[in-house]
Amino acid sequence: MFLNVLQIVLAVLLTACILIQQKGAGLGAAFGGSSNVYSTKRGAEKIIFRATIVLAILFFGVALWSVVRGV
Repeated sequence: MFLNVLQIVLAVLLTACILIQQKGAGLGAAFGGSSNVYSTKRGAEKIIFRATIVLAILFFGVALWSVVRGV
């Protein structure tokens, strides 16, 4: 029960972190519409980026743990 709730909370937080990030300017950037080649992440953008990575690792770990435990 605890793992299920933890996984739902991590999924919501991970989704929020992904949606907050400003990657390009929409769908046009996916087809080469973005003009900036490289930019460094600073401030809040860097924190959100690292939080996304940590949350993804935690989400994967909890999912793997629940499969191993047979929950």
